[in-house]
Amino acid sequence: MSRRDAFRLPPHPASIPLARTRVREHLAAWGHTADRGVFDDTVLLVSELATNAILHGVVVEREFEVAVTVLADGSCFIEVSDDSPAEPAPRTSDAWDDESGRGLRLLDTVAQAWGVRRRGRYGKTVWALVRG
Repeated sequence: MSRRDAFRLPPHPASIPLARTRVREHLAAWGHTADRGVFDDTVLLVSELATNAILHGVVVEREFEVAVTVLADGSCFIEVSDDSPAEPAPRTSDAWDDESGRGLRLLDTVAQAWGVRRRGRYGKTVWALVRG
């Protein structure tokens, strides 16, 4: 059995902590706790993908969507959708103190798998699987 929670947020930096809080609450409600790696990894990736949607993907004044599905085996499937057709592209971050440019590398490291799914002409969904 799986449990899914999806919600929409405005393209504003204040939406990032809201997304983290909502996902934490969803995971806790379905038995995940902070002492399990999947909990922290899922919250981290939601934060990164929401940040990317706000900075690079959202068409002005439209909301983006976050969805997290807790799968029967304890894994989490994350989806962040926006209305921009632009696909995420890795950026190089050479400086150790750069605060941006690491999101896709983080996905590569933390997620079991990730990808991009087109939503017709009007956007995309970036998804990630975090194994339980």
